[in-house]
Amino acid sequence: MPCFSIANALAATPARVNLSPLAKKLSYYASDRPFAFHQSLPGYAATPFVSLKDLARKDGLGGIYVKDESTRFGLDSFKCLGSSFAVAAYIARMVGLESLLGTASGLDFSTLIRFADQKVLGQMTFTTASDGNHGRGLAWAARIIGHKARIFLPKGTAKARIENIQKEGAEVMLTDLSYDECVQLAADKAARENCILVQDTSFEGYEEIPLRIMQGYTTIVHELTAQADASFEPTHVILQAGVGSFAAAMASSLLSLWPRITIIIVEPASADCIYRTAKSGSRRTLQKVTTPMTSMMAGLCCGVPSTQAWDILSRCVSFYLTCEDDAASCGMRLYAHPEGSDPAIVSGESGAVTLGVLHGLMQDSDKAELRKVLGLGPRSQVLLFNTEGATDPENYQKIISMD
Repeated sequence: MPCFSIANALAATPARVNLSPLAKKLSYYASDRPFAFHQSLPGYAATPFVSLKDLARKDGLGGIYVKDESTRFGLDSFKCLGSSFAVAAYIARMVGLESLLGTASGLDFSTLIRFADQKVLGQMTFTTASDGNHGRGLAWAARIIGHKARIFLPKGTAKARIENIQKEGAEVMLTDLSYDECVQLAADKAARENCILVQDTSFEGYEEIPLRIMQGYTTIVHELTAQADASFEPTHVILQAGVGSFAAAMASSLLSLWPRITIIIVEPASADCIYRTAKSGSRRTLQKVTTPMTSMMAGLCCGVPSTQAWDILSRCVSFYLTCEDDAASCGMRLYAHPEGSDPAIVSGESGAVTLGVLHGLMQDSDKAELRKVLGLGPRSQVLLFNTEGATDPENYQKIISMD
């Protein structure tokens, strides 16, 4: 029985030598300021970087390496990296400290707090639409700087994700809308009610904050390079994509270090806006998903790509792949019940899908040709990102308990 079901696959011929100016702002060498800021935050600790040696051996690969974001600031997801840096950059601009973001010392948390006081700025409300992880990250960021957050949630958001946002003191707005409709609602409300929209997707007229969010994500790569052996050189990276902002940030930063790395994008079959846009052959016209997005990979159920993310991804991705939920289930169980002496990792649906896809590519006989096209084999060193922990504990236990 195959490990997972492929819905669609598309090879591309990226022009890596012509990375966009936007990608250069996210390169490893241009993005150390967010890393310095995050290191100054209370409770900062680098997340684990591990090698799954025994699984790599079983799958006929040279190596499988995982940057595990499930423990980030105790929030179960990497998302807080983007929202915290975006909020910091916004406040810095308001109080005339934006220049600090480009200096060697950078902007630290204590300086931010000193200038973010309500007596100076008044009470601010930061708002966003989220399926859970980004909303929780923004709620946390707003709380630690002493301001408010309002989070709009789409229909079907897991109860645990709602409760975790509320624990951060945010106002939760439950809706009966899809994620993309929720994004529009949050944007409209922010404009009318004088709130600050902190959305991790860009669209016409809204680009500065999404760029800061992507810059925040690059802290992950700075940590990774400090944790990896000097000889570490990945040949492939598999990146999960919703609107594409995380994938674009990782691709830009990684390519600046390893220009020959093969970048593979994975999306749920029912939320494949990046794949559809790639298939259309246009770098300017985005394709939307208007049908119901039914995947359990809630963090990836996005129907419209980020304009900035697509500008980057369209120039550097080698392969686009869509899959069914069984890929995520497979990955969750592989992480929870590791091979041999490999470490166990808690990974939610959106976090685990890339491992499930990789394992299926290497084990399923019907994917032999796809393996060959991707160049996956004994010399391959594959990098993965576990982007979330068990953010829906009920579903997590159900999945990892299956045979």
